[in-house]
Amino acid sequence: MQTPESDHPTPPSPDLAAMREHYAHEGLAEADLADDPVTQFTRWFHEAGGAGAAEPNAMVLSTADAEGRPSSRTVLLKGYDRRGFVFYTNYGSRKGAELAANPYAALLFPWITLARQVIVQGRVEKVGRDETAAYFRTRPHGSQLGAWASEQSSPVDGREVLEQRYAELERRYPEGEGVPVPPFWGGYRVVPEVVEFWQGRANRLHDRLRYVAEGTGWRVERLCP
Repeated sequence: MQTPESDHPTPPSPDLAAMREHYAHEGLAEADLADDPVTQFTRWFHEAGGAGAAEPNAMVLSTADAEGRPSSRTVLLKGYDRRGFVFYTNYGSRKGAELAANPYAALLFPWITLARQVIVQGRVEKVGRDETAAYFRTRPHGSQLGAWASEQSSPVDGREVLEQRYAELERRYPEGEGVPVPPFWGGYRVVPEVVEFWQGRANRLHDRLRYVAEGTGWRVERLCP
């Protein structure tokens, strides 16, 4: 007689020590860098999209609570300029609560197709309500309703609860009718203080060039891989 465990045998563990990619990409030299990290980011962002990177605006957002305990999740970049990098979320979510207690964050863009990553670190500020409303109006109708239906990061008794909330909102705000911006939902801007551009190279001698805010400009330094 089979036990429940034998019905679903555990697959063999992968040989992680043997898993490696041999990078053969062009390097990143100081002379190739733009004068500022936002311009350099724009160059790499377009190249990531052109190379077929899946969702090049997907980024890992890391925050920490008041005790310094970190958490990470993937969110989508929804705007950037020289002021910083913007994403939107529920203020009551775990990341919202952590940013309220510790308003600093790190962003990681993992453009694996090009063996590249960009890391942004800086303080975080809320986006103004006018800017939030302008973005909210660009979201599909279903995503607008979803922002109201989900008490993000809060426990829920089952998916049917979420679907019931959504259905009620759908009746209240049918397609074509304006959906108000939830007061508990909005944007955050990560104001960059440090921006690192990482390019994979052969023999693990990767290029790591980092912009560091200094006065009104930027200082560039090379890091050991």
